[in-house]
Amino acid sequence: MTTVLIADDQPLQRFGSRMLLESQDDMTVVGEAANGSEAVRMAAELHPDVVLMDIRMPGLDGIEATRRITAAGDRTRILIVTTFDLDEYAYAGLRAGASGFLVKDAQPEELLSGIRAVATGDAVVAPSLTRRLLDAYVHHLPTDPAVETPAQENPRLASLTDREREILTVIGQGWTNTEIATRLHLAESTVKTHVGRILAKTGSRDRIQAVILAYDTKLVKPS
Repeated sequence: MTTVLIADDQPLQRFGSRMLLESQDDMTVVGEAANGSEAVRMAAELHPDVVLMDIRMPGLDGIEATRRITAAGDRTRILIVTTFDLDEYAYAGLRAGASGFLVKDAQPEELLSGIRAVATGDAVVAPSLTRRLLDAYVHHLPTDPAVETPAQENPRLASLTDREREILTVIGQGWTNTEIATRLHLAESTVKTHVGRILAKTGSRDRIQAVILAYDTKLVKPS
């Protein structure tokens, strides 16, 4: 059973999400938060598998709430829900530690599959789509001075082997594991092992975080 906390300042949005989730045999809603502060507090108390996180909420917004929840080191994963014209906030949410994002006009089955994916540790957004999003917005986003250093100098990359650095680069370019295996002439199981090591060595929570790291460290530059 996947437990979900809904964080949204719109009562109707929370109600709709709850009705959808509780229609599923494998999901249960453990709580509702009307702002970011409530989301942080309830996540610490309830330890949900997934927080369905709105971004624009009064007081503490969803981005800062995401940062605080993920910084606590719990198993809870964050699925950002945003609107199409606010994708720059989605990017900031991913950088804060979210495992993926969806737009609010997504189909119900997309939301359900997204929650299931995040709960099992996968990224919600396909790598190629992630790259297109970052390409579209990275020019307009403020840089993070904590990570904005040349790739060869960034300490998060220091322990990577040459092969791992190569694979991190193509992950940032949107390649899937199958594409990496085919183009680099590797077994897909070997690729999966490399990806796991890259995530562990760089402290990336999931593949999306690795994509962001590749951009931040200039291993990949927007086209």
